[in-house]
Amino acid sequence: MQLTKFGHACVRLEKDGRRLVIDPGGLTDPHALDGADAVLVTHEHFDHFSEETLRAAARDNPALRIWTNTSVAEKLDGLGTRVTACGEGDAFTAAGFDVQVHGTWHAPIHPDIPRIGNIGFLVDAALFHPGDALTVPDTTVDTLLLPVHGPWSTTGQLIDYVREVSPRQTYAVHDGALNDIGASMINGFLGEDGPGTGAPYRRLTAGASVDID
Repeated sequence: MQLTKFGHACVRLEKDGRRLVIDPGGLTDPHALDGADAVLVTHEHFDHFSEETLRAAARDNPALRIWTNTSVAEKLDGLGTRVTACGEGDAFTAAGFDVQVHGTWHAPIHPDIPRIGNIGFLVDAALFHPGDALTVPDTTVDTLLLPVHGPWSTTGQLIDYVREVSPRQTYAVHDGALNDIGASMINGFLGEDGPGTGAPYRRLTAGASVDID
């Protein structure tokens, strides 16, 4: 499949002429959804979910299907069977991609901030997007999309997370709030000059694509 990085946490996967988009939120160019056949949304935070953008995409493409958790599905009322709520342990096919759902909750930010639901998506038993969580799937992950910057993690936690998931390779997502200095610092710790995660680390620029073997 081909992986294209868009703004912040959003990626697009392409295979056999079909397009699957994950987490096209408020920090993502709406054109990320151009030609999309299906959309996956991990949770309701604005940087992962834009109701306006998804409704516009659904109007433009009557065949567009969306899979997400219950709270996001409720916000997309009126789209009927085009929206499917899913959760931990579910499996389905979206635009020809096989998808498994892992995880339940957003990573904790602070005890005084209520946690919300968050699900991660394992696509074609190979590529995992965890959303805003450090979920470890109970299966092999070839390519991990690593949320490298958020108010709920430290770089040390990310190192341990990659080691525990033990993917073949890692690509950065959730980096929209980083400037160049911050990105370079994280690259230093997660890359080959850091303490070691066991997996090559790469950060794509917005709009860049790579083939995932």
